[in-house]
Amino acid sequence: MTTTRRDFLRHSLAASGLVAWGLSPTFVRKTAAAAGDASKRGNKDTLLVVVELTGGNDGLNTVVPFKDPTYAKLRPTLKLPTEQLVKLNDELGLHPAMTGFGELLQDRALCVVQGVGYPNPSQSHFRSMDIWQGGTLAAHISEGWLGRALKQMPSGSQAFHLKQENQSAPLAFDGAPMRVPSLATLEEFQLRMSATSSADKKEQAKIIESVAASSAKGGLLDFVSRTASNTYAQSKRLAEIGKNYVPKSPYPESPLANKLRLAAQLINADVGSRIFYVSIDGFDTHATQAPTHANLLGTLSQALTAFYKDLKAQGHGERLLIMTFSEFGRRARENGSRGTDHGSGAPMFLIGGKLRPGIVGDHPSLTKLEDGNLVHHTDFRQVYAAILDDWLGVPHKDVLGSEFKKVKLFAG
Repeated sequence: MTTTRRDFLRHSLAASGLVAWGLSPTFVRKTAAAAGDASKRGNKDTLLVVVELTGGNDGLNTVVPFKDPTYAKLRPTLKLPTEQLVKLNDELGLHPAMTGFGELLQDRALCVVQGVGYPNPSQSHFRSMDIWQGGTLAAHISEGWLGRALKQMPSGSQAFHLKQENQSAPLAFDGAPMRVPSLATLEEFQLRMSATSSADKKEQAKIIESVAASSAKGGLLDFVSRTASNTYAQSKRLAEIGKNYVPKSPYPESPLANKLRLAAQLINADVGSRIFYVSIDGFDTHATQAPTHANLLGTLSQALTAFYKDLKAQGHGERLLIMTFSEFGRRARENGSRGTDHGSGAPMFLIGGKLRPGIVGDHPSLTKLEDGNLVHHTDFRQVYAAILDDWLGVPHKDVLGSEFKKVKLFAG
């Protein structure tokens, strides 16, 4: 079917992202910066990758206080052998499956923030996830912390949700000035045209020329023609990147690794990517936790290590910050099903070339519990505050609504 001028305009607006995707082509991004965005807050070239551990990760068997005798008492069947742990120091070790994180620690690219949570913790998956994604304890949460941050960042600061099948964008992006795309493959970002024959493509080219000629004095049609033309070129470039991209570090075979590889492709494509959000689920380990948890942490460690090594070799290591979080930890004492139930305080991991490496904060006490839960000592918003202020260049009070004492995450 031959493309009409009206179809062209409709598809151009949608495909270029002005309506459907919120994508900002490179020339629009640069034009916006030239028009005055250079003085806007958040005008940095840093990258943030948020990794959600869905279900409530068991922090006690992720960062293990192996010198504490209470650990073995609380975990008679789930305790991890000390000699197999990836040692962080003389008292703490990572789960044996997290050898990749051990490499990152040696590379001075891993920071472990212990005992993170929030006051009066909820053991509801939905409520607790909303709190973390919203960056607030408010009863009603309508916007996410990343969505509010994007409002403060220059035009063209693009965010991507790299999704699982049939997964919508997280609450964390609600309130963003443009729609955040949820992508499973690079092809979903590439322009899909209705043309199937060379005749149709020639007709579309004529329409572009016609629109541009009739819009010489400027205005919407002129903007659309320039935007569409650039989008076609950018889409073609992305297709080539998808075919030719060669990672500098091999990725393991896992859905998480595939999503991170896609993030690496988008970063190298220079489409204005600043923030990425991915998730890995399965952490709700109420029964037979040991094999499931080992597989999950191994998958996480291998994928994030490969991703960091790839981007570092591509020259992005000092631009990159990876942050992991889970909606809550697990209870200190294992249950009768060789699993763990919903808890509270747990560790967060940060990975990047500009971090202060090592351990931040003390491990939560195993003897001073609240309702069987580890007690947090660091509010998660203190971590967000440091990322917003010191990494994204956005005043954290504008996003979080209050002042928080920042965790010292970054070198210098």
